[in-house]
Amino acid sequence: MKPLQFAVLILVLIQCFGLHAEDTPPQVSSTALGGNLYLLQGRGGNVVASIGDDGIVLIDTDYARYSSAYHEALKGISNSDGLARFVINTHWHGDHTEGNAYWGERNAVILAQDNVRNRMSTRQELKAFDRVVEPSPRAALPLVTFADAMALHANGETLEIQHLPTGHTDGDSVVFFTASNVVHMGDLYFKDRFPFVDLSSGGNALGYAQSVAAVLARIDENTTVVPGHGALATEADLSRYHRMLTSSIDLVRSKLAAGETVADIAEAGLGDEWAGWGDGFINTEAWVSFIAASL
Repeated sequence: MKPLQFAVLILVLIQCFGLHAEDTPPQVSSTALGGNLYLLQGRGGNVVASIGDDGIVLIDTDYARYSSAYHEALKGISNSDGLARFVINTHWHGDHTEGNAYWGERNAVILAQDNVRNRMSTRQELKAFDRVVEPSPRAALPLVTFADAMALHANGETLEIQHLPTGHTDGDSVVFFTASNVVHMGDLYFKDRFPFVDLSSGGNALGYAQSVAAVLARIDENTTVVPGHGALATEADLSRYHRMLTSSIDLVRSKLAAGETVADIAEAGLGDEWAGWGDGFINTEAWVSFIAASL
C-alpha cells in the first residue's frame, strides 16, 4: 500500500469507525436551529434533537464514548431527564450509531432503513480497509425498520424519513422536518469536502450524486441543511456540492476513457474550484478512486 493510501485508510477508520484515542473528557456543543430543534456536535456525525411534548427524538448518536455527554446536554436543553424516546439512524457507520446502545438500554425506540439493521446485526467485512466490524449489541439495533420511507409524527411536526439507495452506503436515509424546513442528510453530505463512498457497504459515487439531486428537488432557499459532518448549510451550499459531484464524475469518466490512471487524474486535480476540498479526511486521490470504482 502506498503511504498516501495508508494515510487515507487510517483517517477513514478513525473518522467513520471509532478507532481513536482521546485524553480529554467528551464534550458536546448545542446550537438552536429554531423551534424545538437543536444541532448537537461531539466528535462523530452531527446529531439533531427534536424536543417537545412527545419526548426527545435524536437523529444519529455519535460514538459510544460521547453518549453521557449528549445525555447531559439534552438534560440542559430539555429541562427534563434528557432521555431520548426515539432514535433515527441515517446509516450504519459507528460515528453515527455507536451511541445507539446507550439509548436503547434506556428504552429508546431505534428506527432505520432495513439495510442498516442488516449490517449492524451481522459481521461486516470492509475489504478495502482489511478490517472486520463485529455485530452491534442487541440494544443498539433498530427495532423498527422500513424499505423506502416512513413518517414519525412528533413534537408538532412530521419527520419524513426517506431512503436514498446506493450513495454513501446502501442504507442511507435523509430526515425532513417538514414544519421546521430542516433536513438532516447524514453522510450524503460532507460540507465543502470530498465524500467518503463506502463501496463495500453498497455505496456508489454516481448514486451519491443522484441522491443529493433528489434532496435538492425537495428543499428551497430557506431550508436549513444539516450535513453528516461539518457546519450548517444552505440550499446554495448543497447545490455547489452537487456541482462538485457531477463535474468530478464527468471529468474522471472522460480522463479514464482517454487512458489516464487514477493517480494521473488526482495529480492533475479536479479543477481550481475544488482544490481545497481534498484537505479533509478524503483526499483527491481517494475521491477519484471512489468514482473510478463506481463507473
